[in-house]
Amino acid sequence: MCGIFAYLNFDVRRERRYILELLFNGLRRLEYRGYDSAGISIDSSFSLDCDAVPPPLVFRQEGNIESLVKSVYQDVSLTGLNLEESFSIHAGIAHTRWATHGEPAPRNSHPQSSDPGNEFLVVHNGVITNYMVLKETLVRQGFSFESETDTEVIPKLAKFIFDNTKEEGDKSVTFSQIVLEVMRHLEGAYALIFKSRHYPNELIACKRGSPLLLGVKELSEEASIGASFDDTKFLSSNGQPKELFLSSDPSALVEHTKKVLVIEDGEVVHLKDGRASIFKFDRAKGEHAGALARPDSVQRALSVLEMEVEQINKGKYEHYMQKEIHEQPESLTTTMRGRLIRGGSCKSKSVLLGGIKDHLKTIRRSRRIVFIGCGTSYNAALAARPILEELSGIPVSVEIASDLLDRQGPIYREDTAIFVSQSGETADTLQALEYALENGALCVGITNTVGSAIARHTHCGVHINAGCEIGVASTKAYTSQIVVMAMLALAIGDDTLSSQARREAIIDGLFDLPSKVKDVLKLDQEMKNLAQLLIAEQSLLVFGRGYNYATALEGALKVKEVALMHSEGILAGEMKHGPLALVDETLPIVVVATRDACFSKQQSVIQQLHARKGRLIVMCTKGDASSVCVGGSCRVIEVPQVEDCLQPVINIVPLQLLAYHLTVLRGYNVDQPRNLAKSVTTQ
Repeated sequence: MCGIFAYLNFDVRRERRYILELLFNGLRRLEYRGYDSAGISIDSSFSLDCDAVPPPLVFRQEGNIESLVKSVYQDVSLTGLNLEESFSIHAGIAHTRWATHGEPAPRNSHPQSSDPGNEFLVVHNGVITNYMVLKETLVRQGFSFESETDTEVIPKLAKFIFDNTKEEGDKSVTFSQIVLEVMRHLEGAYALIFKSRHYPNELIACKRGSPLLLGVKELSEEASIGASFDDTKFLSSNGQPKELFLSSDPSALVEHTKKVLVIEDGEVVHLKDGRASIFKFDRAKGEHAGALARPDSVQRALSVLEMEVEQINKGKYEHYMQKEIHEQPESLTTTMRGRLIRGGSCKSKSVLLGGIKDHLKTIRRSRRIVFIGCGTSYNAALAARPILEELSGIPVSVEIASDLLDRQGPIYREDTAIFVSQSGETADTLQALEYALENGALCVGITNTVGSAIARHTHCGVHINAGCEIGVASTKAYTSQIVVMAMLALAIGDDTLSSQARREAIIDGLFDLPSKVKDVLKLDQEMKNLAQLLIAEQSLLVFGRGYNYATALEGALKVKEVALMHSEGILAGEMKHGPLALVDETLPIVVVATRDACFSKQQSVIQQLHARKGRLIVMCTKGDASSVCVGGSCRVIEVPQVEDCLQPVINIVPLQLLAYHLTVLRGYNVDQPRNLAKSVTTQ
């Protein structure tokens, strides 16, 4: 959703033009998260005949980042702002907004301000749930509001607290004390960065629920990656020039530095004089009357980003989604690397998942296993449910996170709850995780993001290692999630002798899977030709059952996400209970009918749809075209055969390609579809 980026240079001279371009580029790296407006704030020029710190400059614009860039340079030209002016220390903030409160418009864009003099500025990712109460209180105190956002209460609350401390004669109040007092009044999820003319060249970052990282680049040969944040090392400015970055996503940091701190919930990071001071928010500590509480500092260690700049570039491809579809043979190989054990002549084949091996006995004793996810992650869990039930013998249910929360579905201490999320920051899934932890369940995380909230807060888990996924419509993460959950099923069922042959067949299938995906990617041109036939259609149905009910749901989701065509994934067994009424000679229908236990039933479905003159597109196993195509009247997509539980990985690829080509041919934005965001960090 919203993207946050900030840059502070210390003891290294940077021109205003350089700072602007660095902020713009940071926002470009966050575009994939989804947004409808953008804004930045930088320092204005100091006047020689005035000691007061001038108000920061704020630029906000509806539309894409290039609209913001154009607007900024137009304003610069009109005002004569000197872009060549250099600063040895400067703090700039930037933001991409995905509208939740108020329409996309400059007044609702961030940074949001406390007053016309921009005494306090804030960029925000998340939702403040009690903003109306705070707004009413501030209006009674004489504040006026310009926007419809929930964010505007934050800088105004900061100004209110600051003004009150000055009236009480406390001139020593620090920026971090102001922010900690603001946090005490906020409810909801947020990641915030504060900038203030009262605290020039300082930034404050804090978070609760939404992701935020600090990147550190020390411009000296002596800088070491293993530095800790303590009084003798990083916290002291040590006279070394530094560049400090704040971002809601590592993709905006990796080209500058790999040394990062993942800011934890309730932490406040104060950047000042080349130092990063870290404080822990304690709501109870600030509730006493009198002066603002002085927080206790904490020590944290830097970690190293496991990401390369090449991963966030398109390379030879036109779009990220196209690149990520074609990366799947490599991403699946990476997902399985070091986890599949062939075994020798006397040893059976097995799976090693280091992140859960210490909890396998507990999982095997579970009363039930509950998968919890949203969107594509939910579909991946649905695809993996049958094999987990088969190999574990444990009842398995799949829950949409928001629905579980809405009805407060029962979660027991004897349950294993598995949370599936590409980003590891999905708001509904995180709330469901809190709910499951409160109820005492063993919580397992399956994410693509090391250090994400789900990875940190679950008891154990498995990283899918699919690599950075930029396109909003998930592709390679989906197939890697299915593979990880299949390996999870193999690990859980590893103590059952009766299923050994079945497990070994699946492991052999996993080894062959990347090459099979490479084969199915050769259907690219065929899917483009099919997309040309469907370009003017308004609707598409996709029928699947068994392992491939999830394929139907995910294929339909991809089409509606990016091609903006109504599409519906339908359980084929439910065809006669309503969907059959839609069938005529004009409506395109995809039927997934590859070889598995449900094949004969899908043949019957095809016969019934054909009898009603359905316009059929059938996906079948290579060599089965004559078995599924009644009288040669349907279009056939032939795919390689693999183990039934792995077939959804193969079958989704042609539908991903179809969705991609439909989108391009219809002239829509593939990587940033309308109204959607990559990481859904608000509810």
